[in-house]
Amino acid sequence: MKYKLDFRTYSDALKKNQLLGLKCRSCGNITCPPTMVCRKCASFDQEVIQLSGTGKIKTFTTTYVAPMGREVEAPYTIVMVALDEGPWISGNLIDIDPARVDMNIIGCWVMLGNKVFPGDCYSSGEAARPLFSTVRNI
Repeated sequence: MKYKLDFRTYSDALKKNQLLGLKCRSCGNITCPPTMVCRKCASFDQEVIQLSGTGKIKTFTTTYVAPMGREVEAPYTIVMVALDEGPWISGNLIDIDPARVDMNIIGCWVMLGNKVFPGDCYSSGEAARPLFSTVRNI
């Protein structure tokens, strides 16, 4: 079975600041990042949709010890964002110094950006990953 939205297509869209997801034709659930089946009903009947890339920070963590090959990036803050369309996705928060991040960022509105990471020992090559910047507080 072929993926409706494979990781390469997802990553290529991110490089253009477009966030793609999947909408289940059986139950209407929206999934992002892409999966083979709907996370709610396990249906294979999904369609590719473009998502807004905006949402609210639900939780976060600040990483002080980065994985091998990315040590120079630490510290950095990773946020879980509830997109306006429903799914939660993670990405780095780029506009607040990690030393200043605290619980006050919970509920902040954010907007999608991207960063292209080179391949490393954990990946199959270059790929874009979501980044977020704050736009307003609730």
